[in-house]
Amino acid sequence: MRSCVAADYTRFAALKIPAQIGHTSRVHGILRFIAVLAASGALGASCQTPVSSWQTAVDRAARQSPEARILVVDIASGRLLASHRLSDAARTLAAPGSTLKPLVLYALVRAGRWNPANRVACNRELVIAGHRLACSHPPAPPFDAQEALTWSCNSYFAAVARSFEPGELGSLLRPTGLLGLTGLAGKEDREAVAEFREPNSLASEQLALLGVDGVRVTPLELAVAYRWLALELAAHPDSDAAQVVRAGLQDSASFGMAGQASLGGVAVLGKTGTAESASSSRTHGWFVGLAPAENPQVVIAVFLPTGRGADAARVAGELLANAPINANRKRP
Repeated sequence: MRSCVAADYTRFAALKIPAQIGHTSRVHGILRFIAVLAASGALGASCQTPVSSWQTAVDRAARQSPEARILVVDIASGRLLASHRLSDAARTLAAPGSTLKPLVLYALVRAGRWNPANRVACNRELVIAGHRLACSHPPAPPFDAQEALTWSCNSYFAAVARSFEPGELGSLLRPTGLLGLTGLAGKEDREAVAEFREPNSLASEQLALLGVDGVRVTPLELAVAYRWLALELAAHPDSDAAQVVRAGLQDSASFGMAGQASLGGVAVLGKTGTAESASSSRTHGWFVGLAPAENPQVVIAVFLPTGRGADAARVAGELLANAPINANRKRP
């Protein structure tokens, strides 16, 4: 990959790149450069490694992260196309971290409950009920909804939680399939079910929306929820909700907090999540994405029992580097 990128560097200046956050760090700039090359097709043919199936791509990605739970779900049918450690994924319950943000944002904007033009300032030092939730994004002016999703700004979504009515969070999440059995593991008795505690205070609303406390889900449930989101984006492409969430997820997986997912050479809509386990201070990492970005066909979900969201995005990038759509951008 490194030699491919170096060989294509001269093409970078000719690409039309949208203006983005003014305080982007050098690291994010490098990720953005590589992502733009990938999305534009500028990466050389030597970077493209076609394979015979989704399962082969998953197996290759799992070689460097054997502990990962990986799922590939067909958006049109809901069928499981490939997996790694499926039985573990079906029994794993973990705090979802920031992966809830696009689901809730879409639902609130669609219902007219949140104006995506609202801007919220972030000093990157958020603390809620003793939980330190400092943002890792670069310093920036106040974010709107698209920018907040791109950079996974906790302060922004803590402000979003202030708009909730009592009992509303559960009513927003249940239609997505996030809080129930999915059937993806084959038999219901093999699959754990989400644990959700309806928030009863502003602090608990904020912590739940940020995926820190009060909710634990399986990778299967998160994959099903993002399939719901993909179908919504396809059904209402011109709505404010769809446009904001799609743009935020595409930017996130291009040059934002999920930028490593784009290093596989396929443009993807995606979101990372990082949270601590219930029993220790060790973090676990999530990535959930829709690929390819221009016409999503599959949901890719990655859970790492130890690590961060960026690590899970890297696994997704490795998977996409060997995925069938990397060769022809069509359904396998």
